[in-house]
Amino acid sequence: MAATHNFKIANPSPIYLPITSSTLICKPSLSLNLPNNNVSHFFGTTLSTIHSHHNSIPTLSRRLIIPAVSGIWDALTGGNPARDAVIAVRRGMLLFRQGDVQGSLVEFDKAIELDPRQKAYLWQRGLSLYYLNRFEEGAEQFRLDVAQNPNDTEESIWCFLCEAQLYGVDEARKRFLEVGTDSRPVMREAYRMFKDGGDPEKLVAAFSGGRESEYFYASLYAGLYYESQNKSDEAKLHLTAACKSPYGSRSDDYMASLAKVHCDCRNWRFS
Repeated sequence: MAATHNFKIANPSPIYLPITSSTLICKPSLSLNLPNNNVSHFFGTTLSTIHSHHNSIPTLSRRLIIPAVSGIWDALTGGNPARDAVIAVRRGMLLFRQGDVQGSLVEFDKAIELDPRQKAYLWQRGLSLYYLNRFEEGAEQFRLDVAQNPNDTEESIWCFLCEAQLYGVDEARKRFLEVGTDSRPVMREAYRMFKDGGDPEKLVAAFSGGRESEYFYASLYAGLYYESQNKSDEAKLHLTAACKSPYGSRSDDYMASLAKVHCDCRNWRFS
């Protein structure tokens, strides 16, 4: 996951048919045999009439033609699965933000069905699986993602969170996915806490006076750490704080939406 959490696309290749102006208008050639004394009259009057008729021929914008031809091509070739898969991912993300976790998973699975290449990049699907208590599938999803992006701190942590629910914290830590160094100080500290054990209170305190996004992420991952330890009260305290923080309440970051989904799934009120 990137800091802004934009989704990744498995390089779809849309197909367009080339269109030039010569394919739109056919210009008739005229072969005229006129007496010399009628030439000036012809070019003075008749050609101007021809020119006005020629100008009256409607021309079509390329912006209208290209989508139309693309649509015809899709119809002939069975559509554009890669493009439709991207649309399904966007729908899934929107549904998750709205709190429809099951609906989001349906869309993410549809994206994989349309374009199997998407599966290795769908960290959003792993988050949905976590909140549906499908931890084994969630761990598999995050392991696939880390295989593609070995520097993703958050996916490593989410794999740990899934496996802590399956095997317990100690075993999950033995299976911990090591990744490269995150550019964000708050995530470097959160990564060390999950990997080696640590104090979530110290994480929050270290970033409480920093940027709004840093305090949000410290509170979010402190709460998630407590949840992995089955400490529900402490988890609730920090996750509701993340939701109520300036960044959590105003940002369009996908993880800000996730904090709210987490509280909704646990029936925790934060407003």
